[in-house]
Amino acid sequence: MRDAPMFSRAVRLVDILGFQIKVDPSWLLIAALVVWTLSSGYFPQQVPDLGRGDYLALGIVSMLALFAGLILHELAHSLVARRFGLGVGGITLFIFGGVAELDEEPSSPQSEFWIAIAGPIMSFAIAGAAWLGLQAMQGAELSAAFQAVLRYLALVNFVLAVLNLMPAFPLDGGRVLRAALWRASGDLIQATRRASATSALFAYALIAFGFVSLFSGATIGGIWQVLIGLFLLSAAHGTYQQVLIKSSLSGKTVRALMTDRVHVAGPDDTLAHVVDTIMLRHAVSFVPVAEGDHLLGYIDAALLQKIDRENWESTHVSDIYIAASEGNTVSPALPTETLMRRMSMQERRKFLVAENSRLLGVITLADLLAYLSVLQELRPVRSSGGAGPIRRPAA
Repeated sequence: MRDAPMFSRAVRLVDILGFQIKVDPSWLLIAALVVWTLSSGYFPQQVPDLGRGDYLALGIVSMLALFAGLILHELAHSLVARRFGLGVGGITLFIFGGVAELDEEPSSPQSEFWIAIAGPIMSFAIAGAAWLGLQAMQGAELSAAFQAVLRYLALVNFVLAVLNLMPAFPLDGGRVLRAALWRASGDLIQATRRASATSALFAYALIAFGFVSLFSGATIGGIWQVLIGLFLLSAAHGTYQQVLIKSSLSGKTVRALMTDRVHVAGPDDTLAHVVDTIMLRHAVSFVPVAEGDHLLGYIDAALLQKIDRENWESTHVSDIYIAASEGNTVSPALPTETLMRRMSMQERRKFLVAENSRLLGVITLADLLAYLSVLQELRPVRSSGGAGPIRRPAA
């Protein structure tokens, strides 16, 4: 799986081949579940007459081997992505498996296909290696416990590969399907829409089977099917929206979408004056601070909330404003796609726009979303009910 959202709580473990390997806390739940099911069910059946501690140790070893297999699966994605010139933010393990976080979408159907198929190929290879190792040990008097571990690794990696080839985002099969549709139509948005629709049908079917399992008494299995179905449904919709946003913003710069008519506070203004004459009158919560055209910084509602209201009359903007910096100021030439990524990474939604310390305007997430909303309403509709290609002027 790829192109996942940011995992803000993920813990970095190690770097492998230049890729950061991280673990989200949600992985601990699935790791504990794997250890429990293996130590209480699988290994007692496969290797009778061992102690409880032995089964627990086998469960932990197998869980770590599964952990390694997932990392190899995502490393395969990452290495092929690097081969096609794409950046990879890292590899993160979380409750539903693993994800290689690509910095951008593949640029062609060929790169999409090979990046997607690399993971399942790696999982099949691991499964094959474990199975061959198991066959080689059949005639030898080696530990039955070790053979049980190999048998589990062969099975789980084979299942991992097969499941990932199912046609649903963000599974690799969904990416392979989109690559095929993209190559056939030459239209990435149309291919993504059709692949997402297929993914949604798959997700709804999985949710339905999950409810059937719940009413049939398979409570844990049913719950997991419903949760995975909901995750796939959300991911399919999210992937389509990401592609739409990227296509809509392609070629646009901050200058094209910024608000250039802004209400500016001076450093000598009192907070009460700014609130009464700018914020409340013009319904804005983010106010640049400047002397003439020279940008100094900004104040906002969050900053004002830290000052007691009775002190607003005596407190000046120069006493509290936040200075302009690279973290809160962007160039008018910055691509809007880059700005969107900065917004998601920094969790900042409003930026000053300046050039050579001269204030040009303000750009916010609301500005970008408003543009996208109008563009979607103006999008031509095909007779089939789908959205046609986006036509847009150059920035």
